[in-house]
Amino acid sequence: MKKHKHEYGLFTAITMIVGIVIGSGIFFKSDNILIATGGSVSLGVFMFCIAAIGIIFGSLSVSELASRESKAGGIITYAEYSLNKSFACAFGWFHTFLYYPTLLAVVSWVTGIYTCILFGLKGTLELQIIIGFSVMAFLFLVNILSAKLGGYFQNTATIIKLIPLILIALIGLLFGDVSSISVTDVTQMESVGWITAIAPIAFSFDGWIVASSIGHEMKNPKKDLPKALVLAPIFILIVYVLYFIGISIYVGPETVMKLGDAHVDLAANNIFGPMGAKLIIIFVIISIMGTVNGLIMGLSRMPYSLALRGMFPKVKGLTKISNKYGISVKSAVIAFILSVIAIIVHYLTQKFNMLPNSDISEISITINYVLFIVLYIKVFRMGCNGEITGVWRGKINPILATCGSLLILIGSISNPLFGLYAVICSIVLVSAIIFWKRKE
Repeated sequence: MKKHKHEYGLFTAITMIVGIVIGSGIFFKSDNILIATGGSVSLGVFMFCIAAIGIIFGSLSVSELASRESKAGGIITYAEYSLNKSFACAFGWFHTFLYYPTLLAVVSWVTGIYTCILFGLKGTLELQIIIGFSVMAFLFLVNILSAKLGGYFQNTATIIKLIPLILIALIGLLFGDVSSISVTDVTQMESVGWITAIAPIAFSFDGWIVASSIGHEMKNPKKDLPKALVLAPIFILIVYVLYFIGISIYVGPETVMKLGDAHVDLAANNIFGPMGAKLIIIFVIISIMGTVNGLIMGLSRMPYSLALRGMFPKVKGLTKISNKYGISVKSAVIAFILSVIAIIVHYLTQKFNMLPNSDISEISITINYVLFIVLYIKVFRMGCNGEITGVWRGKINPILATCGSLLILIGSISNPLFGLYAVICSIVLVSAIIFWKRKE
């Protein structure tokens, strides 16, 4: 059996996390956050920091597992190490059949939405889905033909998407009205309405764990992957906060809330001129494509990683690494088929309004954070028995990470469709456990 080439370094792992987490959402969440905080910029910043607990301390905790285990599968390996093979199989099925495909379907569709806006096309659902599917299929092909090329695209897309974020942040901080920032909004909070900002901010941080899927293809995974899991989330939080402050004080909190998503166009036109809106949309499309590519890099390896452990239905040659392409082509093809099914399901749910004010990606995001708690408990136990030295690393980090996951759960339970989502996720998880038990 041909072994994987060690194609990726620390920079690719960091850009993979940054590229997946920073999608289009941050460009259009500022108004929602300000509305939730009553127009308070400082309270919005405070909420970013609170909501970031899940990713910052979650990644710090998972980095402890990543430094000890670097076998193919990433999250599957950590799940097995944390509990047992049944849980590892369930976590792997959950990511393979629900988490990755549903996110990939929705994010690809969003690419279609902004492409229609860019070219002034009538954005019918059908056209958006076709464009999104085309982008997804193209990036799958890129990653199958060359793992290294997929990594290069990830690096490039991440750098490009950071340009408008950092530029708007700097211009806002230099020329904005800082008088709109008041620290007393945080020290003298009069209501708890701001708590509604937790869920959308937390979701904007989702996707950081995907980088663990390429750990076995990194040049020095036990050293570089933990670094990436720590550095990338901190970098993302800094960029998010600077952008939020910059756009808020440049345009003005009241204007941001009044215009809604259109405030981005206003800022773009003021900064870049008449072509500003078009430029921002181009950046957003590249940004979303970077997210699609990162998800493809992760999902393409999941069937292969499960099959190595006997946790996937038998497919001849699934664990064979192609001499020509350096990856399991059959694993990537299965990933593509699952993504196509997810896009079809997404189309049907949108077409017939089966999930009002929601989409199929929300099925897995919250449950994913809940499942992470098992990993955090493992890290906490390792801290208690001395395997991890230091109170902060072995105890405080996993406790805060668990609190972050629970915050996201609390913010999501209010969704009237949460029960349905939980049932669907439970069916996949239980099916995986039954599959593994029968195999044993």
